[in-house]
Amino acid sequence: MNIAQLSDMAILRMIGDFIKKKRMDLNKTQDELSTEAGISRSTLSLLERGEKVNLITLIQVLRVLDELQLLEVFEVRQQIRPLDYIKLQKKYERQRVRHSDMAAEDPIPPLEW
Repeated sequence: MNIAQLSDMAILRMIGDFIKKKRMDLNKTQDELSTEAGISRSTLSLLERGEKVNLITLIQVLRVLDELQLLEVFEVRQQIRPLDYIKLQKKYERQRVRHSDMAAEDPIPPLEW
């Protein structure tokens, strides 16, 4: 199935069907799941029918169904470009510091006992 060809309403119905199937697989009633998710039963019913609900509602239900991993595709991972990585490495490389005025001074005399 090419999801890009589906209408928004078809995608909402698909999400609703997924939520309903997962709820039933866990052998939970709408009352039980909605209570655990902190939403009303009518809101859960709307979600399962593919009606419009708040995004936070979907997150709450997915959390109770232990399906939050589905949202990992939205994580933005910062990647460093190879040239920037090399620059960072050079910045933090340990460098030997030698002051020109210290090189001209006599070494510290030994302590006398």
